[in-house]
Amino acid sequence: MIPHILLQILVAPIVASIIIFLTRHKIGGKAGWISGVTLLYTSVLLCVAGLRVYGGEIIYEKYPLGPEVSLNLLADGLSLPVALVINFICVVLSFYSMHYVDHRIEEIYGEVDRRTWLIYYTRFFLLYLFFPTGFMGVSFATNLISVYFFLELLTIIPLYFIMAQFGYSDYITRYKVALMCLYWGVAGATLFLIGVLLGYTQIGSFEISELPNLAGSSLTFWFAILILLGLATKLAIIPFHVWMPWVHAEHPTCIAGLLAVYANIAAYVAVRVLVLPLRDDLQVFCIPILVFALITMIYGALLTLAQTDAKRFCACSTISQISYSVFGIGALTIWGVEGGIFYFLSHILGKAVLFSTAGILVYTTGIRDMRRMGGLWSKMPITAVLWISGALILSALPPTSGFVGKWTLFAGAFQRMYNDPVGLLIVVLAIISTLLTLVYTFLAARRIFFGPLKPELSNDKIKDPPLTMSLPLLALVVVAFILGVYPKPFLALIHSVIGFL
Repeated sequence: MIPHILLQILVAPIVASIIIFLTRHKIGGKAGWISGVTLLYTSVLLCVAGLRVYGGEIIYEKYPLGPEVSLNLLADGLSLPVALVINFICVVLSFYSMHYVDHRIEEIYGEVDRRTWLIYYTRFFLLYLFFPTGFMGVSFATNLISVYFFLELLTIIPLYFIMAQFGYSDYITRYKVALMCLYWGVAGATLFLIGVLLGYTQIGSFEISELPNLAGSSLTFWFAILILLGLATKLAIIPFHVWMPWVHAEHPTCIAGLLAVYANIAAYVAVRVLVLPLRDDLQVFCIPILVFALITMIYGALLTLAQTDAKRFCACSTISQISYSVFGIGALTIWGVEGGIFYFLSHILGKAVLFSTAGILVYTTGIRDMRRMGGLWSKMPITAVLWISGALILSALPPTSGFVGKWTLFAGAFQRMYNDPVGLLIVVLAIISTLLTLVYTFLAARRIFFGPLKPELSNDKIKDPPLTMSLPLLALVVVAFILGVYPKPFLALIHSVIGFL
C-alpha cells in the first residue's frame, strides 16, 4: 500500500518545480527530463490508484486546513479516469516540449548566451509543472474552496506567465493576450466563488458531499446560475467564447493542448458540483444548456472553416468540440452525462494531437498560413499521420474514442428528448453538426499534406521532427484508439459514479 498516494500525485510536480528552480544553473537542459520523469512517476501512482478504484475501492485522504477549508482528496470512478488521462497528456507534452521550447527561445530572443538560454529553458519547465498540480487538484479536491484555488492556480501561474514569455506574436501582443487570458479566467473563477459562498450561506459547508442539502432551497437556482456562468466562461460557450481564439492560438503550441484541458475540465466540475448533487434542481436548465451548446457547436465549426492560420484553426475548433460534452451533460441522463465525460477525455486526447501537430508544422516550416502549405505528405509522412489521426478522433469516426463518446452522449440526449418534438429537433441538429467537424479537419489535411509540393517547401530542412516530439503524440493516438475499441473499463469506472443518478 503506497501511503498518501493522492497527495504524492498532487505535490510531486511542485517539488520537481522547486528542484528545477534551485538547481537551474547546474541542471542545464535536464529540466525537461526532470519534468517528464516526475510526471511518469505520478502516472504510475495513478495507475496503481486506478487498479484499486477499478476493484471497487474509493480512495479518500483527509488533510484539514481549517474549520471549513480542507485539502481532502477523493479518487473514485469519476475523478480517477479524468486525472489519469489528463496526467498522461501532461507527460506527453512535457517530452514534446523539450525541442519545442528550445525553438521558441531562439525565435523570440534570438541567439543568446548559455546562461540566458538556461534561464528561459528552466523557467518554462518550472512553470509547466504547475499544470499537472492544478489539474490533479481540480480532479481530486472535495472542498469547493480548494477547487476554486486550483482553478485560479492554473490561470494565474502557468497560463499567464508562459503565454507572456513564450507565446507567439510580438512582445506587446503576447502580454495583451496573456492579460486577456488572466481577466477571463479570473472572471469565471470569481463567478464560481460567489456561487460557492452563496451555497455556504445555506448549508454551512464548502464540502461537495454536503451539496445535496441545497436541493429544493429557494436559492439553489441562483447558486446553479452563478456556477454555470462561471464554468461557461471557462468552457467558451457562446457568448463567453471571445477569449478562446486569441488565447488558444497565441499560446506556445507545446502547451496549447493543456489549454484545451483547462477549458474542458470545467465540464467535469459541472458534473461533480451540480449534476450529481442537484440534478432535479437543474431540470429547468436542460433546454437552455442544449440550445447554447448547439449554437456553439455550429458557430465554432463555421468559424473554424473560415480559418487559414493553422494554430487559430485548432483554437476555433476547440470552441465547437467542447460544446459536445456540454450537450451530453446538459441532457441530464445517465448516458448523456457519461458520454459527455467520455467525450471530454476523447476531445483532449485528439486536440493535444492536432494542436501539437500544428506546432510541428510551424516548428518545421516557419509557416502558419495553411494556404502556403501543400504536398507535405512526401516530406513529413509521420506528421501527416498524426494530423489525420487527430482528425479521426475529433470527427468521432470508428474505431476512435470520439465515436464512443458521441454515440453515448447522443443516445442519452435521445433518451431525454424522444417525446419532445422541439428537444428532438435540437438533438438531430446537433448530430448533423458533427459532419462539419469531418469537413473542416479533413479539408485542412488535404490543404496541408496533399496536392503538389509548394516550391518554398522543397528544401531539405523540412522533414519530420525529432522522435522526442512525434513518438509521444503517437502514444496519445494509440490510447485514443484503444479507448475506441475497448472503452469498457473507463465507462465502467464512470458508471460506478454516474449510475447513481
